Amino acid sequence: MPDNSESKVKKLEPRPAAEPEPAPSRDGPLARFARHRFALRIVVVAVILAIALFIGGREIYHRINYVYAYDSRIDADVITVSSRVAGWVTSLAVDEGSKISQGMVLATIDDRESKLRIDELEAQLAGIDAERDRMAAERRLVDKQTRSLYSSELSQYEAAKVAVSSLDPQLTLAKRELERAKSLFERKVASRRQLDQADTALQQIERQHRMAVAELGSAKAKVDKAEAERARLDVIDSETARLTHRRSELVARLDHQKLDLADRIIKGPLDGVVDKTFVKVGEYVTPGQRLVLVHDPTKIWIEANIRKLKTGQTVDVGVDAYPDLHFVGRVLTVGNAATNQFALLPTPNPSGNFTKITQRLPVRIAIDQQDGLLRPGMMVEINIDIRSGQR
Repeated sequence: MPDNSESKVKKLEPRPAAEPEPAPSRDGPLARFARHRFALRIVVVAVILAIALFIGGREIYHRINYVYAYDSRIDADVITVSSRVAGWVTSLAVDEGSKISQGMVLATIDDRESKLRIDELEAQLAGIDAERDRMAAERRLVDKQTRSLYSSELSQYEAAKVAVSSLDPQLTLAKRELERAKSLFERKVASRRQLDQADTALQQIERQHRMAVAELGSAKAKVDKAEAERARLDVIDSETARLTHRRSELVARLDHQKLDLADRIIKGPLDGVVDKTFVKVGEYVTPGQRLVLVHDPTKIWIEANIRKLKTGQTVDVGVDAYPDLHFVGRVLTVGNAATNQFALLPTPNPSGNFTKITQRLPVRIAIDQQDGLLRPGMMVEINIDIRSGQR
């Protein structure tokens, strides 16, 4: 067997102690790295502090000197074109985005019934005009006939009055002569014959007087009859007046019907563009139903609720839809009441709890259109230097 004693002795021999590592030198690479890292940290902290001070100072500066709003919108007078009549839409000449001009036909509504009513009213007017012409001719005929008859009867009546008036003194004289003859006969101065002659003369005058009075009454009756015939003119005049009133009523109804016919042609109220259409050809519309929304793209503005502004101040405008474009506006008007005053529902405070909320005034900012890019409803951001006064 081999001898392993020597190998065992070698295994039991202690290892020599490790020599201590030399201490790093102050000018070594590790020391230099540590110093550089510490300096770098100082520089980074200093840069961060400088940036923070710059941003904070800039923010404070802008908060003091500028007013900023990011929730404003472009606004315009968007007009709702509605129907004043009921009926089926027979044509629609525009689409969304179409350019229109004032007076341009946008849509038409079925007008067949309206035209038939106009024809009916015009026929009634023609009938009334014909009846008025007939009444006018009849009046001229009656006037011509009764005027000559009335003049003749009136002349005879006047003659009868003259006859009666001329016999009145003769009758009075005959009566006096008879009384005188009676007195003389009683005194035996006059004879019977003279008395009889006076009595005969009185009777003759009385008979003539009665005949004249009767003729006067007959002439008066004829005059009354002629006046009655002339009264037919008043009846004709009243009938003509009734026809005139009836004609005026029909003219008013005809004008109303013509207005109804005109309202069936929907025309553009301004020069602008169509924002939206709400009907299709063949649909039935009712009075007041909206058909089209239009607006004038050259008349736009920005509605904002901000404070600390004056009219005339310049406004920097950024439009969300065109981030690369810059727009400039001008404060046009500043509202006279806070926006909470225009709320649809009041905000009472019966509980006594109160949370104060900053109220702002509505502001209108004028902005010029650029190639039709700006449209109602677009979101914009505005930035205003409040140090600038009125211009």
